[in-house]
Amino acid sequence: MRLVVVGAAGRMGRMLIRAIDQAQGCRLAAAIERPGSSALGSDAGVLAGLPALGIAVTSDAAAAFAAADAVLDFTAPDATVAFAGLAAEAGILHVVGTTGLGPSHLAQLATSARRTPIIRSGNMSLGVNLLAALVRKVAATLGTDWDIEIVEMHHRMKVDAPSGTAVLLGEAAAEGREIDLAQHRVAARDGITGAREPGAIGFAALRGGTVVGDHKVIFAGAGERLELAHVAEDRSLFAQGAVRAALWGRGQGPGLYSMADVLGLDTL
Repeated sequence: MRLVVVGAAGRMGRMLIRAIDQAQGCRLAAAIERPGSSALGSDAGVLAGLPALGIAVTSDAAAAFAAADAVLDFTAPDATVAFAGLAAEAGILHVVGTTGLGPSHLAQLATSARRTPIIRSGNMSLGVNLLAALVRKVAATLGTDWDIEIVEMHHRMKVDAPSGTAVLLGEAAAEGREIDLAQHRVAARDGITGAREPGAIGFAALRGGTVVGDHKVIFAGAGERLELAHVAEDRSLFAQGAVRAALWGRGQGPGLYSMADVLGLDTL
């Protein structure tokens, strides 16, 4: 399977190149960077700390997509939307691990997914997606008198909050309760906030050091508390999950898919 990595010079881009090199059933077809990047013309393998692969980093995404089967994308929201349009034109699978997507970005991805398959997740790891399935089940089982709070911590350089994984877990909790997360989400508290609104799903974002990613979902009831947690120790697991998603997605029809589809967790 011929895979393209966009944002190839970034931390996740380099990890994706290494993950593709280690995986069976796929190969790197192209590596893309923005116009003006100092990485343009570099060998993609050397850029990722591997032996030379004979693939020079380029900014011509359209040409690369035309000769590939899928694109792996951990870039930025606006760039992801643009790449989705190009992937739809080329008719190739788009695997999206980009976080910080807003409603307008998601709407544009949905439009592109009418023409090509898109697999999108705020986190590509098996553990996190299993956690999301458990959160959905627990939220559906417990009544609304149990409060839900989601706490996450990441390294000091992370630019979006709450994390895409925290939002993924919040969406799972909302699905379990059959409610709209947007109408029940409390993203921050400061000052005299008053009593907690019944049915709210709260988020707290912590930043510091070099933390890869810690997430905890707290179900707080009267006199008891249930906590479900995941700790990521190595970012390479996200790249490995993206490659796994690409291999699963080959041959799928147009539409929006998630890692729950890839991992078969929808029935949990």
